[in-house]
Amino acid sequence: MRLEMKKASSIVPKPEMSAIGTEHEYSINDKSFRPLPISDKIIERVNGELQHEVSFAGILLSKELQKHVLELIPARPGTLGFLEESLYHGLMELYRATNYQYGFMGLGMHPLLTLDQTSYWDHDEQEYYHAYDRLFNIHQHGWLNIQALQINIPYHGEEEMVANFNKIRSLMPYLVAISASSPMVEGKLTGYMDNRLVYYRQNQAQIPEICHNILPEKLNSAQDYVQINRQIYKALKEQDARILCREWVNSRGLIVRFTRQCLEVKAIDEQECLHSDMGVTAFLLALLRSDLTLEEEESSLKSMLEEAMRHGVANMRPEMEKLYRLAERSATKEEMRYLPVVAKRIEQGSLAEAMVQKIGDEGIRPLLAEMEWSLRENRPFTLDPSRCG
Repeated sequence: MRLEMKKASSIVPKPEMSAIGTEHEYSINDKSFRPLPISDKIIERVNGELQHEVSFAGILLSKELQKHVLELIPARPGTLGFLEESLYHGLMELYRATNYQYGFMGLGMHPLLTLDQTSYWDHDEQEYYHAYDRLFNIHQHGWLNIQALQINIPYHGEEEMVANFNKIRSLMPYLVAISASSPMVEGKLTGYMDNRLVYYRQNQAQIPEICHNILPEKLNSAQDYVQINRQIYKALKEQDARILCREWVNSRGLIVRFTRQCLEVKAIDEQECLHSDMGVTAFLLALLRSDLTLEEEESSLKSMLEEAMRHGVANMRPEMEKLYRLAERSATKEEMRYLPVVAKRIEQGSLAEAMVQKIGDEGIRPLLAEMEWSLRENRPFTLDPSRCG
């Protein structure tokens, strides 16, 4: 069932959302694109001592569960331009601090990684990881080989929180389609454009309440969400995993962070460069400000989400074009600077679709060289127009 878009009779409220936060996860690689599980060594090298998160070059440099990944976080929320500029400065300083010894790369999964090539963070916070491992076995791609772009959108009051939560929920298939960047697992194409979510949705299958197959439930109130988390906590307590009863344990593609007073979007694959990340973010922010209503029925949204994970933009292009026109009409001047990235993705397909075509033309190694270059130069990857059809 396709979504219908129509003018909403009333929309509440439409904040400018000028200060948001993003989080960016990059793999650490040698010159042959082999993943290196050395995040602890790099943090210790640039900081002088080992910590799980450090201030560095005006940003925060953080560990992730998987030791071949570093997370870059802005020091404070801000505009898209501020986020891009400060994060790119931090990334360049990271290259310099490590003497350009390593290549960093975005994407939703490392395309070549085999599970024997990485491990999980083995310093502080072990009590959480041991609990996860006991329940779910974290030695899987859905744990050790996923990289997300997380977008943190503030809300002001319950009404705004519920309205924007439900809107993002209905937009989720389209966000997944436009951001898919993980078409390959262990060096092989799988037929899915977003393999990160394929693995992510099953990584806690023993307690399905935690992930709910990625798609969150529609909310009528903040209390609805509180009750969802209570159900998760109940299931965890029954498995003697009370330690995991925190708001971050909810693993849907969109969660509420009451402690930060923001909505955290988790369903988006990391892109190839910061400018592309900001393009996807601008698209979402502009659509949140637009007057539209979307499909809300759960089975239809799940079907559309599956379509997006499998094919990216390919089978959703007419709807994506409609959404883009709506985004253009409601975008701020700053967001308009970034929307051309999304326009190109709609035209050529998601990054995953472009990667599949590029691999067919030239093979995986030249493609990964371009992905690493895109991140370092902060230039979105595009196909040669002559190869687009």
